[in-house]
Amino acid sequence: MTRIAICAPGKRLEPERAEAVSKIAASRDDVELHFHPQCFANDGHFAGSDAMRFAAFLDCANDPGFDAVWFAMGGYGSNRIAPDAIAGMNAAAKKKRYLGYSDTGFLLGALYRHGFGHPAHGPLVGDIRREGGEAAIMRALDWLAGKHDGLEPSLRNHPTVAFNLMTLAMMQGSELMPDLTGHVVMVEEVAEHLYAVDRLFFHVTQNLPEVAGLRLGAISEVPENDRSFGAEPEQIVRFWCERSGIPYLGRAQIGHDANNRIVPFGLADTAHGA
Repeated sequence: MTRIAICAPGKRLEPERAEAVSKIAASRDDVELHFHPQCFANDGHFAGSDAMRFAAFLDCANDPGFDAVWFAMGGYGSNRIAPDAIAGMNAAAKKKRYLGYSDTGFLLGALYRHGFGHPAHGPLVGDIRREGGEAAIMRALDWLAGKHDGLEPSLRNHPTVAFNLMTLAMMQGSELMPDLTGHVVMVEEVAEHLYAVDRLFFHVTQNLPEVAGLRLGAISEVPENDRSFGAEPEQIVRFWCERSGIPYLGRAQIGHDANNRIVPFGLADTAHGA
């Protein structure tokens, strides 16, 4: 039985979403979910104050009774607690699997940088709200329970990471950024104008080390601008990859949708956790 602790480093989780995911988990005999009360706190944009979210994350990560930590929601806020959270983690935290995406990429990146556990980009608890969300939740539970199903199909022999494009751009140059030399880097984005996506790729490709290549996930819910940008997302990433000398490797099945596949950080065959 895999015991999974759930906390919300950024945005609040609505109780009805927790109930729906709990019902799915109850239909299985290999996982047990434990929602930290902080998931349902409310402090402006955040699921509780910085101090509350920080303490909840450490409660989950440092407790040897849990095998994995699953992030409830994205939103914003993980970067505000990540540096102190890393400093407060203990030996038990190094054995766990960590799963999330979007804003929680700040924590995933910091965990990977410091060698804590087995972080992966994949569905959040709150993705139950999406069309097809039950499949995303089952995919997440499978990986958290140690199964290899639901991985991004392109994973090969290169170490790999995946991030929301904005999160990666904001993390570059900070104390949270891992060394991605030799990695395949996968990126996705949601709710950004295409001119902003172009600007983000300008920054990201200028500040990556010698990576093995870049893959593009979903660029979804693009707002309508007052004029057409004139290039589609794949044309944008190809342009900046060519300018920067980064190999463009094609598409990846990651993004803010229920099709979001799991990308363990590092080598896929060694990144599933103990």
